[in-house]
Amino acid sequence: MSAAELKKKCETEWGLQGAPMPDSVDWKSVCEAKPLGRNLLKNPAPLGLNKDVPLPEPELPEVPGGGPPRFQPDGDFTSWTTSTEVLPYDSSGIPAGAVICALPQYSWFTLEQVVDLKAEGLWDELLDDFQPEILIQDWYEESQLHKSIYQLHVKLLGTDKSTVISEHAVNPKEELSTYSHNWKEVSHVFSGYGPGVRYVHFLHRLKNSFLNDFFPTLFTGSSVIIRPVKSSS
Repeated sequence: MSAAELKKKCETEWGLQGAPMPDSVDWKSVCEAKPLGRNLLKNPAPLGLNKDVPLPEPELPEVPGGGPPRFQPDGDFTSWTTSTEVLPYDSSGIPAGAVICALPQYSWFTLEQVVDLKAEGLWDELLDDFQPEILIQDWYEESQLHKSIYQLHVKLLGTDKSTVISEHAVNPKEELSTYSHNWKEVSHVFSGYGPGVRYVHFLHRLKNSFLNDFFPTLFTGSSVIIRPVKSSS
């Protein structure tokens, strides 16, 4: 198939009529990469979970677990950069003179990943002039461990990976008065973000708790998807 035929194939399949599609682009590589409409994050479910499967109810151990405290869930975190922040004990709200046997110790587990948009098959003119929508999506467990159990911060970065062209942050507060234990969706669409975007920095944090045993906040389905839709300015 010729370069012109490959370009036409991409244009038709992705509905890119009106988008800049210069002949200088390697259309064979673009067609093989399929950068539009697929999840550009690697290993989006490192805990092996599926949002379409209901979460199991957490089980309290009959016998306290032995060994040192844990602050990170088990999983295959290939392609993610991870870190853990153990938080100080929170004794607020405990009446004066109360006898404290044990307090939960909380920690933030952070995962981040940088998507190189050009390496994934996108081209300068599409990103700068057409500016397709960039959909961010994530799912986390309503673990009810704390009123704040999830944070998301996504940045659209320039060529130098340090210039922030656009960003979106989420820090929801959980409703603890009514029991709920479901998957909770977080999503955002970047549009009209301006020229220069070359990278997407995806970072989320999940809060875990340790009190005789480890209780994590689970997540799955993290995604960065470039949609073949022109952004509105």
